[in-house]
Amino acid sequence: MRTTRLLFSLIAAALVFLAHSSANANPRAVIELFTSQGCSSCPAADKLLAELQADPSLIPLSLPIDYWDYLGWKDTLALPGHTARQKAYSHVRGDREIYTPQAVVNGIAQAIGSDRAGIEDAVAQTRNYPSSLAVPVKVMVADDRVSVTLPARDNAEGAGGEVWLCAVSGSVPVKIARGENRGRTITYTNVVRRWVKLGNWKGKSENFTVPIDAIKFAGVDAVAVILQSGSFEKPGAIMGASLTSLY
Repeated sequence: MRTTRLLFSLIAAALVFLAHSSANANPRAVIELFTSQGCSSCPAADKLLAELQADPSLIPLSLPIDYWDYLGWKDTLALPGHTARQKAYSHVRGDREIYTPQAVVNGIAQAIGSDRAGIEDAVAQTRNYPSSLAVPVKVMVADDRVSVTLPARDNAEGAGGEVWLCAVSGSVPVKIARGENRGRTITYTNVVRRWVKLGNWKGKSENFTVPIDAIKFAGVDAVAVILQSGSFEKPGAIMGASLTSLY
């Protein structure tokens, strides 16, 4: 009986591993949360993003912005590029909606970052776009290098995009001393700390290699690779993505 139970346990563990591998290889959504340490409405969204991380078919990313810094607390994780990216999304969508917490799903749809149902609706909406996450992105970490492989695709004319590598810190607790969240310690999930453009993809097989030392600094323990149509200034649908640990 003990042997049988052990066998079933091993089989179950193998099935879970395979399920997670398959889901990570073919994600159904990239969720970019525009958040701020100075925003009293954001902690609920930050908590939800951590919960969404448990779904292996999702790639949740925190993109802290800096336009609330004047409220009394300067966000310690914010990048000006995140603010620019959020504004660029709003211009492309045409709604000019810029707020926190805002979740942008697959580069196409947006929802309130603390609204789980709204985010799921946005995920479902974006799945109707043929180019949304249609290109598998393979990422390997070995020999102190990150290697990214994109496959060739037929009839890809006009369907190209930019390939970006994001240095990511998986979990960052921050004690906030001033502003709307003063006295709170908030943990941020999959915080994007740096953006590196690897190149362009135009439908042909491509390979990119980056030394880990070039992207890794204190707290960075993972990389996200995003293939996105348009440009960083005019972002379109996310065509492929992967989130991979550096360890």
